[in-house]
Amino acid sequence: MKYNPYVKGAPNVSEMGIGAWQLGKSPDWTSMTEQEAISLVHRALDLGINFFDTAPNYGLGTSEIRLGNALEHIDRDTIVINSKFGHLSTGELNFASTVIRESLEGSLRRLKTDYLDTLIIHNPPRNYLDGTRTDHYEILEKLVAEGKIKAYGASLDTYDEMKLLLDTTESKVIEAFFNILFQDTARAFELAKEKDVAIIAKIPLDSGWLAGKYSPETEFEDIRKRWSGDDKKLRFELVQQLEELLPPNVKLADAALQFCLAFDAVSTVIPGNKNMAQLESNYAGIQNRLSKEMVLKLQEFYIDKVKHLNLPW
Repeated sequence: MKYNPYVKGAPNVSEMGIGAWQLGKSPDWTSMTEQEAISLVHRALDLGINFFDTAPNYGLGTSEIRLGNALEHIDRDTIVINSKFGHLSTGELNFASTVIRESLEGSLRRLKTDYLDTLIIHNPPRNYLDGTRTDHYEILEKLVAEGKIKAYGASLDTYDEMKLLLDTTESKVIEAFFNILFQDTARAFELAKEKDVAIIAKIPLDSGWLAGKYSPETEFEDIRKRWSGDDKKLRFELVQQLEELLPPNVKLADAALQFCLAFDAVSTVIPGNKNMAQLESNYAGIQNRLSKEMVLKLQEFYIDKVKHLNLPW
């Protein structure tokens, strides 16, 4: 496992982390049991993974609880935990600055730790990203001074959002929506490097599409049921074109993870893992690297075939 710099005071992070949404219990999909979740985290540790990304609303708090149980007897100084604020464990949205501390304390209790390595605002409305217009970042700075967190930032989806946050705050981490089909955030990578801001690449497999396992006929039971029939047909056609572009010995899912890691601004990539087999497959997928020529081809594919489509997430 390769390890990359993250934020000041935290260990370097494994280039593949665990996106812990799937660890939680949910009525909306067939979720893993608590023991399965704990076993998956322990296997991740065995593989050298030390970065874990969670949030209060993942499984209405159960993701953080299960992650905390799994990591309870692990040396805290060797692992890195990122959680979020804004999507609460009740399922409600509340981005008010007055709720930051209360939300953080709830995460700390569920995770059985006395600090987070990073706390990020969870895809907030744009007005919360402008540090000149809100007191959120003053509160986050106080939490850093108190040792409750080591750094802060936001989970974002576009270049414009990243640019605003980087220009107006002292954020040191951004969880960026970035994959072969969504490359807009890459335009901010150089600025992030200049400011020593770590990038977490989220949704690297495009919610499963870049694993090549869906078709226009696929029926979803969870949040992915938002896609219309036309959305699914378009995604499927793009995936087919990508598979034709890749060398015959390279799986699309592996290429998707390797594409994210081809950018040195990216500290870690966090694919979701619904079961042990997916974890093992994702880990195997990062053992190789795409050629520079293939990375360029995938960038050109986005510019020529995807960018103008404004794909819905």
